[in-house]
Amino acid sequence: MWRAALMLATYLGARLLYRGRNMMNAIGAAALGILIVDPHALFGASFQLTFLGVFIIAGIGSPILERTTLPYARGLRLLRAASYDLHVAPGVAQFRLDLRLLGGRLKRFIGERLGLTLPAVFMRVAIGAGELIFISALMQAGLALLMAYHFHRATTMGMLANLAVIPLTQVLMPTAAAAVGLGYISSALAKPAVWISGLALEGIAGTVHFLGGAQVAGTPSFGRSIADLRVAMPSLAMILASIAALALAMFAVRIRRTRWAAFASVALVFGVAVWIAFVPSRPHLRAGAMEMTTIDVGQGDSILLVTPEGRAILIDAGGLPQWMHSDFDLGEQVVSSYLWNRGIDHLDVVAITHPHADHLGGMPAVIANFHPQELWISIDRPVGELAPIVAQAQRAGMKISVKKEGDQFDYGRAHFHMLAPGRDQITGLMRPNDDCLVFTATFGGTTALLEGDAERPAERRVVEEHPEAMLLKVAHHGSASGTSADLLATVHPRYAVISVGARNVYGHPKREVLERLQHAGVKTYRTDENGAVSFYLDGKSVTPDVALIH
Repeated sequence: MWRAALMLATYLGARLLYRGRNMMNAIGAAALGILIVDPHALFGASFQLTFLGVFIIAGIGSPILERTTLPYARGLRLLRAASYDLHVAPGVAQFRLDLRLLGGRLKRFIGERLGLTLPAVFMRVAIGAGELIFISALMQAGLALLMAYHFHRATTMGMLANLAVIPLTQVLMPTAAAAVGLGYISSALAKPAVWISGLALEGIAGTVHFLGGAQVAGTPSFGRSIADLRVAMPSLAMILASIAALALAMFAVRIRRTRWAAFASVALVFGVAVWIAFVPSRPHLRAGAMEMTTIDVGQGDSILLVTPEGRAILIDAGGLPQWMHSDFDLGEQVVSSYLWNRGIDHLDVVAITHPHADHLGGMPAVIANFHPQELWISIDRPVGELAPIVAQAQRAGMKISVKKEGDQFDYGRAHFHMLAPGRDQITGLMRPNDDCLVFTATFGGTTALLEGDAERPAERRVVEEHPEAMLLKVAHHGSASGTSADLLATVHPRYAVISVGARNVYGHPKREVLERLQHAGVKTYRTDENGAVSFYLDGKSVTPDVALIH
C-alpha cells in the first residue's frame, strides 16, 4: 500500500505541476524513494513483484495497446459525428464508418438510437475483454520467474480467473463502499448494496476455488492442481533468459516501424514462462555417489537419501507436536523449500519411520508437492496421525509398502537391509518408537545406518545382525534411550549425525550419548549447530559436507 501510494503521489504530482506524466518515471521515482529509505527492500519478494508488475504493464503492455486497441477504443467517441473521422487514423475512420453502416442496418429493427448505440457498446466490451485477456496473460508470463524463485509456484489459471475477478471487483468496490456509507444512515438502505457486494464477493471466491481445483488428468501425477503447479528453483539459464526477454520486449515494443519485433519479443516472454513452469530443473546432485542429508527441521527428523542412480528418497518430513498449537508447516516451509532449492521437483519414495508428529507432520505437504510413487511404513494397520497420510497416498495412486526385519532389496544401485521392526512384532501399539523403521543403505563398500527414534529393544535387534556402517544417523535425537555402547562397538561408525532442535525442552542430545560417541572415536555433527549436513558415500569412503548457511 505504501508503494502504491508513493507511485500515485508521484504521478498526480506531475499532473498538478502540468508536467508530462509518464508511468515509467513514476515507477522509477517511487522505487528510488523506497530504496533510499530501505536499501534492503530491493531483495524482498514484495518489492520485486510490485515494481516488476507495474513495469510489465507500463513498459510492455501499455505501448502495445497504444498501437493496437487504444486508437479503436478512442474511435468509438462521437460515433455519430462524421466530421470527427478527419481527426483519426485512416484505419480507425474506416472502422467508424463500418459501425455507422451496421447501425443503419440495425435501425430498421431496433430503432435509430439503439441501432448505433448497440454496436458501439458491443465493440467497447470486446476491446475491453481483449485488453484484459492480453494484460492478464502478459502479467502471468512476466512474473513467472519471481513466482518460481520466491514461492516455487507456477500459476496457470491467472488469466482465466481475472476474466471474472476483475469485473466482479469493479462491482464489489463501489457497492461495498456504498454499503458502509448507507449503513451510517439506515441498515435498511444499506441492504441492497450489501446483497450486491456479497454476491460479487462470493463470485470472486467461487471463481478462485473452482479454477484452483482444476486437476491434471491423464498423467502419472493425477491429483495435482494445474492451477498451482509447484516448481523447483529456476536454473541460472532460466533466470538470465527471463530477464533478457523482458528487457528485449521493453525495447522492441517501442520500435514503431516493425511490428514483428514486438510480436517476437512478447512471444519470447511467454516461451520463457512456459519453460519455467513446465520444464523440470536439473537437480543439484553428485554423480556416482549415494547422498544422505539430514535436513534441519528442528526437533524432528527429515533425511534426504539419493541413490547413485539419482533416485530421491525422503525419510520422514519433520513436524511440530500438537501441544505447540502452531500452524507452521515444516513440510511446506522447510523440507519442500530445501528440496526445491536443490532443484528437486520430484521424489521417488517417501518413508515414515514411525507415527510421531516430529517425523510425519510435514509429510502431507511433501506428498502433495513432490508426488512420490511409493510410501514405506513399518505399521501393518495405520492408526492415529499415520492413517490420513496413508489415505492421502492411496488417493494419489502411490504404492504402500510395509517394511519389516529381514527385507532386503536393491533400489537405484543401492542395497537396503531392514533391521527393525521385527517380523513377529505386533506394531501399532502404545509405543511408536518400538515400531521404528531401522535399516542400512549400502553402496559399494560404504554403508549408512539410519535408526529413526529406535530405542533399546530395536537396537538389540540391530546388534544381533552385526551390521557395520561408516555413517550412523543417531537414534532419537541423541536421547539416552539409544546409541548404546554395544551398538557403537558393533557398527564401528566413523561419522555420526544427530537431528535435533536448538535449545529443545528435552535436553537432547544427552551428554552421556555424546561422551559415548566421543569415546568410540566417532566424528559427530548436529543440525542444531551445523544446519543441514550432507554425507557422500562413493563406495570407498564417506565425505561430510556442512552447509555454509543454515
